[in-house]
Amino acid sequence: MNGTLLSDWQASWIWGSGEPSPRNEWRCFRRSFTPMETMEGATVRITADSRYVLFVNGTQLGRGPVRSWPSQLAYDEYEIGHLLKQGEEAVIAVLVMHYGISTFQYLRGRGGLLLQMKKPHNEAGGDLCDSTGQTVVTDASWKTAIHQGYDSNTSRISCQLSFTEVVDARAWDDAWVKPGFDDSQWEEATVIGSAGMEPWRSLIERDIPYLTEEPIYPSRVEGISGVQPPAWSAVLDLYGLMAPNSGNHSNNASFSAYIAVTVVMDKSASFTIGIPDPGRIDPVIRIDGRLYQKDSYRGEDPERYLNVELDAGEHLILIDVTGRSHGHGFHIGFDSDAPFRLQAPAGYGEESSPVPFILIGPFDTAEYIDHREEPLFNSAHPVYEAVQAVAAVNDLQPFEAWIQPFPECYMNRNAVFVSCIWKKAESPQPMPPSLQHAVLAGSNAALLPVVSGMDTEIVIDFGRELSGYIAFDLDASGGTVVDMYGVEYRKEGWIQHTYSLDNTLRYVCREGRQSYVSYVRRGLRYLTVTVRGASRPVKLFEVKMLQSNYPVANVGSFRSSDAMLNSIWTISRDTTRLCMEDTFVDCPAYEQAYWVGDARNEALVNYYVFGSKEIVERCLKLVPGSAFQTPLYADQVPSGWNSVIPNWTFFWVTACLEYYRYDGRDTFLHDIWPHVRMTMEQYLRYINAKGVFEFQGWNLLDWAPFEQPAEGIVTPQNMFLARALRHAAEIGELAGEKSQAERFREEAEKLSRSINAVLWDEERDAYVDCIHSDGSLSSTLSAQTQIVAYLCDIAFGERLEIVQRYIVEPPEAFVQVGSPFMSFFYYEALAKLGRLDVLMEDMHRNYGYMVDNGATACWEMYPWSGCYIDPRVLTRSHCHAWSAGPAYFLGAYVLGVQGAEPGWSKVVISPQTCGLQWASGSVPLPDGGRVDVSWRVEGEGRLKLSIGAPAHVDITTVAPEGYEMSVERR
Repeated sequence: MNGTLLSDWQASWIWGSGEPSPRNEWRCFRRSFTPMETMEGATVRITADSRYVLFVNGTQLGRGPVRSWPSQLAYDEYEIGHLLKQGEEAVIAVLVMHYGISTFQYLRGRGGLLLQMKKPHNEAGGDLCDSTGQTVVTDASWKTAIHQGYDSNTSRISCQLSFTEVVDARAWDDAWVKPGFDDSQWEEATVIGSAGMEPWRSLIERDIPYLTEEPIYPSRVEGISGVQPPAWSAVLDLYGLMAPNSGNHSNNASFSAYIAVTVVMDKSASFTIGIPDPGRIDPVIRIDGRLYQKDSYRGEDPERYLNVELDAGEHLILIDVTGRSHGHGFHIGFDSDAPFRLQAPAGYGEESSPVPFILIGPFDTAEYIDHREEPLFNSAHPVYEAVQAVAAVNDLQPFEAWIQPFPECYMNRNAVFVSCIWKKAESPQPMPPSLQHAVLAGSNAALLPVVSGMDTEIVIDFGRELSGYIAFDLDASGGTVVDMYGVEYRKEGWIQHTYSLDNTLRYVCREGRQSYVSYVRRGLRYLTVTVRGASRPVKLFEVKMLQSNYPVANVGSFRSSDAMLNSIWTISRDTTRLCMEDTFVDCPAYEQAYWVGDARNEALVNYYVFGSKEIVERCLKLVPGSAFQTPLYADQVPSGWNSVIPNWTFFWVTACLEYYRYDGRDTFLHDIWPHVRMTMEQYLRYINAKGVFEFQGWNLLDWAPFEQPAEGIVTPQNMFLARALRHAAEIGELAGEKSQAERFREEAEKLSRSINAVLWDEERDAYVDCIHSDGSLSSTLSAQTQIVAYLCDIAFGERLEIVQRYIVEPPEAFVQVGSPFMSFFYYEALAKLGRLDVLMEDMHRNYGYMVDNGATACWEMYPWSGCYIDPRVLTRSHCHAWSAGPAYFLGAYVLGVQGAEPGWSKVVISPQTCGLQWASGSVPLPDGGRVDVSWRVEGEGRLKLSIGAPAHVDITTVAPEGYEMSVERR
């Protein structure tokens, strides 16, 4: 990333009155001016905390900034001259969304906007001036107001993301982004500091292109139903309320507390308490002192519903919400056929507050950082235990010191997720053909009828996984509520709900024709659209997704005589694109987080399908920014979750070397080497007296039931550390530090010897998965550990032969590979062994299962990983780029294209037939060109290879074993 001199910025940071870092604030900024000179070539630089959307004269120009560390905040630059006219009023308008919390993509700073308009350097002027001679930069001349159309009391989308989107179109004039809007009632912006102020000490120029926004229309409307939600629902942010200092981090936290509410029944009736998603809290419910055991509930985990008979009058509901949370919302609802009302227990709530709950506690709290010693947490506080005896409001009196009103900002009454999945009634409706107009790019509208006594729901199928921004155009009566809920998987009427992900949007209509484009990125395939409270049918003209991803062309390609392999390659390519945003991300729905270890494999796939270098370099350079959190480097960055998976850092070291091998620039290695050296030195401090790596933390490799304990010696981790040390040594040598490189090589060899001395089980003839902290060996043996031993060159002699047999034919008693992520390493080992036949068989079986089950992107895990009991749940995420490995292996081994020197000035083409009759495709080159390969088996033992490549690329060809090969270079 390239920084700019702070002296180049004449603009000041501005914000509005109120809190420096408000929770979920949507704030508008405007600056009107009349340019008195030609605008050709004019640009604007902009950044904001947390995110912005920029408009010039009503035209949306962009969104940003890209994720970055606060101390090195990225800024963007846009051309705007084409939107301005000399002598005519113009307006720059910016919507800034400030989170006021940390997420997995953002560390909390404070609210702020910085913008500066410039002329081209080769023209007479510098800063552009308006008719008064003032420069157009953010300062006190700007106007600002909180966007009243957005509800700031919404809930977290997930622990990884910020807030759900609830917009009331009646509450704000969309014309605020255009010239002529009256902003006289807006306040003057407050100047909060100059460029370089804390926490934004430096400003870094955006180092990647702008993301795409491509309109994608759905495939069809699946069906239409009348539905009824529960009478009352909400989402409670228990984490935000009780986790210590939770706004400034995203770490796990424990708390011990209760929430309480009084329900007043007008008459005796059945009453239901529903908790459709408890946010990973295991609540315990008491009503009037009676404890309800788990067998009292109906519903499948995590949904739970408690049906009780209540007499007329008041009843105290006490819910124990003690547990460990990462920030997911606690979704709750109440329903009855009889009238009821909810209120805070008499004397303990605030009369003016719409929140009926009170909080009792917390009695203790704790924040967890996985690579540090776990804090003490008292889950059996004496007052906490005493509260369990409370049966009526009067019984709360002894605990008044522990009781407080539930703050309104931590309760979201727009509980769209609850309303969409808890349906007290559902009635399928006839679907007229005209309803399909809703998903077409024509001018005809679909008419969504009013279903008597019910809401109207339609389900839309986009036909494939998508990631971006929902947009729609409709005509409705004022006050009509449109709820949208996205999921990734449906089958035969069953829906895989996105528990722990509130993938929803609520839009309250103004009267008449209107359109809306969401400001919140979402991933989904299916979209449920529910119309509530409509006084007349809604005309739905269109619903679409603005598909947004890193801008890449389909440079790479693959086709073969095997149709299934072609489909597997395609879903691998599409998954990779969907998971390329301003960094690689794990999945577009659940997290949108840059996981460092995942990105190593994703980078390799990208080289073979898109050939993009900038995104890889950006990702690699972001990682050392986490050093202030831990010198071991965090496993996802930039993030408020201070978490370490050692393997992820080891993969980062490998990815740095592999990027050099693809890109070929020594300058990158010189820049990254000090960071590689520093973190490797830190990891060497964890070598114990036995000479092996022992670490307390998240020792993950695969989603599978082999032993990867949080304490002890985890074998694959030791092996990957040995490989990372060797790769670090290679980087160091290329960077000119031979002595340090030699030290890392020596440490790698010492560690390898210790692994063989300590972690091989002579009785079981295999590497054990771990040694527990009590000294006991793992009871499990796994395919994973043997794969890593071979891949990292740990085994030798007789052990090497044994491990090789295990890789080709894993014993049934071994824990098997549980995720496509681990399959990547398995395939690397098989390719190294020369067993592409086994690789292709495994790819056909595992990825073919995805294709056969309708996958349009690669799944996060295999159904047989053991993570889910319900056979209908095939995976969590249905689009996860750590699983896209086939696109790499088919290009590197079936097409056979591999770089022979850094920068790929020399390329080896060594195709492998793998039982195919023909294959063809393209592999991108680092300089923007490509290698085209086509081969065909022509009779027994003969293969014809055709190659197209730039003249400057030196190509060597190698025939597959057992074949005579003729070569044609085009």
